[in-house]
This record gives sequence, structure tokens and C-alpha cells, in this order.
Amino acid sequence: MRIAVEGCMHGELDNVYATLLHMQEVENIKIDLLICCGDFQAVRNEKDLESLTCPPKHRSMRSFWKYYSGEKVAPFPTIFIGGNHEASNYLWELYYGGWAAPHIYFLGFAGVIKFGNIRIGGLSGIYKKYNYLKGHCEKLPYNEQDIRSVYHVREYDAHKLMQIEEPIDIFLSHDWPVGITDHGNLKSLLRDKPFFEQEIREGTLGSKPAADLLDRLRPSYWFSGHLHCKFAALVQHGKDGPITKFLALDKCAPRRKFLQIVEVESGPGPYELQYDEEWLAITKKFNSFLPLTVKRADISGVTLDMQECRQFVRDKLQARGAKPFDFVQTVPCHDPSGSAAISFFSGHCRNPQTEGFLQFLGLEYLLDNTFKSREPAGSPAFFTPRGSFEYDSEDIPIDDVYDEEELKEDETQM
Repeated sequence: MRIAVEGCMHGELDNVYATLLHMQEVENIKIDLLICCGDFQAVRNEKDLESLTCPPKHRSMRSFWKYYSGEKVAPFPTIFIGGNHEASNYLWELYYGGWAAPHIYFLGFAGVIKFGNIRIGGLSGIYKKYNYLKGHCEKLPYNEQDIRSVYHVREYDAHKLMQIEEPIDIFLSHDWPVGITDHGNLKSLLRDKPFFEQEIREGTLGSKPAADLLDRLRPSYWFSGHLHCKFAALVQHGKDGPITKFLALDKCAPRRKFLQIVEVESGPGPYELQYDEEWLAITKKFNSFLPLTVKRADISGVTLDMQECRQFVRDKLQARGAKPFDFVQTVPCHDPSGSAAISFFSGHCRNPQTEGFLQFLGLEYLLDNTFKSREPAGSPAFFTPRGSFEYDSEDIPIDDVYDEEELKEDETQM
């Protein structure tokens, strides 16, 4: 199976797809799948643009809306995770994952999906320690604080991923696992990005939850974006343990290293996306504890047996099949002519894919509980996660990264 890996999309779907089609023709190969490591910017219309956090000069419709509307169709199956420059209002509709457009699948705030017999997992967003222990407390329509914190990784989502027992082939995170620079060519990296040196020395460049997930899941491949450079590493797990091949890629722009073709051993095609049984069971087990206030998730009362959840999911998949629910448009699409007068709903929109997914698992729909009143911060509930999620008072200053010349501008908007 040939998989194209892309760093940060920043809405440049037309350019990425055109590049891959050219590569197919020139190299006489067939690309089976495109994976994007965040900053996808699934902007459907002008209202979504208001939920997109990025420097003003980068805020524009770009090209995703063409694929959402059906004007264009993705030439390759595409899977993406969220980064820190997203239309977060749309991604919240698809919190559990789903088709953002035909043939373009969002992996969810955390998720695992199968493509053929390849298991692909991912964690959306970036790590900020001051929001990590909170629940998903942002309320629609987002205020200035919410629009910046909604894409910060939460302990609850990372904890669910830490429950995975079966092998993962590919894992995606937007920011890098902290410490990954110890396993690659650090001198070369610092020649290109000298301002990384202090954070690398302090052990704060990257995501601590991602590092713990890397240590626990030990996937064959780990792909990231965010820091807008290409960096490769090999992580040996234990003296005789498996090796994870890590690769970070740049953003889609001229003369940038934003694409890589990876050949992964797999069964024979044709390949299609399917739900992952283990992940659905984990989702069923923990869904009622989805935290929607600032309070830390309290899962001390989880009583569902994992084996019972697996059998429930297995029976459901056998009865219905494992294909994800079909794509459905939920809002009007951008009109480039400007002739259509459209009024936009600014609150939460229930996506039929998400409703169908939860009904399939016999779960309550909780996502629009974010309309409840904003609760003041309180003492976190007791929560002992599996594995180690180290937590300290040091902040990670790199949030929005485009390139060296824009770094100071970006940091002023954190």
C-alpha cells in the first residue's frame, strides 16, 4: 500500500492533490491513501472562517469548500487530524470522526480507523499544559478564549487512546512527541530551526501526552506536522523492542518538503475505510464520562466491562457492516459569486453522521450539552490514568508556527 503523508494542509487541497496526481503520472505509481497531520482547515463558508484561528493575512476560504460542496471530488481517500488552525466549529460536529467531505475523513479529536487491514490512530490538536486536565468546556458560538483553547489536547481523549491493546500501524499527532529530537539528526534540525534549541534543551518542545502514547502504543509509523520542517527519527522501544519510524513534514508551499510517499505492508486491495472494533468498544466504555465543563474527567465510576463492550460492538458490526456513516452536508457552502444571501446558525449543529454513530453504539448524544452555562474552575476530580502523563508548570511557547520570519507575529496572537 502506498500512502502519501502530508504535513500541514492549510486549506491547500487543490495544490496537494495536483502534486500527487503529477507524482503518480511521472513515477508510474498508484497512491492508495493521503494522510494529513493537521491544520487541514475544513472551512465550508464564511461562518467557519470566523472559527479559524490564524494570523489575519492567512485567513481565507482556500479550497476545501469545493470538496464539501461537491464541485470537486478528492482523487484519493484522505484521512486527517485536527491541528491548531482549524474550523473548530465543524470539527466539533464530528468529534468522534466522520466524513468532512466525500472521500475526506476526519479521525476525530481522538480516534482509530482501519484502511484495508492497516490500523490508523490519531490525536488532534496541540498540547498546552494549562488546559490539558480540563474538559471540553468551550461553548458555541466561541468567544475569543474558546476559539484558542478548543484545539488544545485534553486528558480524556489521550486516556482513551492509552487503553489500546492491539497493534497500531500508523499514528498521527499534530505537534511532535516531546523528546523525539533525541532520536534524529538534531544538528541538521537546529541548522534549519535554531530557535528550537532552548525548548529542546528544556524538554518542552512538543507534546508530553504524545510522548506517552508513543511509548505505550509503539506504532510502526508516527507522522506529525506543526513545526513546518522535515525531520525523521527512529525510536527503539527497549533493548530488543519494536522500532517506530517518525516523520514530520512541512506545510504545503513552494520549495517546502511537505509530502512523502511511504510503502506499508498490507493485504491486497481494494482498500476502504472501516470502523475499528477495539476503538468502538473503548468509545462505548468511556462516552458517558465525556467532560464538557472545566472540571477534570472523573472516570472512577466506569463499570462497563471491556469484553462485554467488544462483544456488543462485534455483534453490531456483523449486523450493519463496518463502513462509516455516509457524508451529509449540514450547512450552506461558500458561494464565490457572493450572489446568495445566506443566514448562518451560530450554535451547535447536530451532524447526522455523529447521531447515527452514537445510535449505532447505543450511546447518548452529549455534544450539544456545551450550551449549558459556563462553570467556574473547580478542583479536578480524582483521575489516575493508565500510563504516565507528566505535568508541570512549564509552558510551551510555540503555538502557531508558519516560518521563522512570522514567528514573532504568531506568538503575539497566542
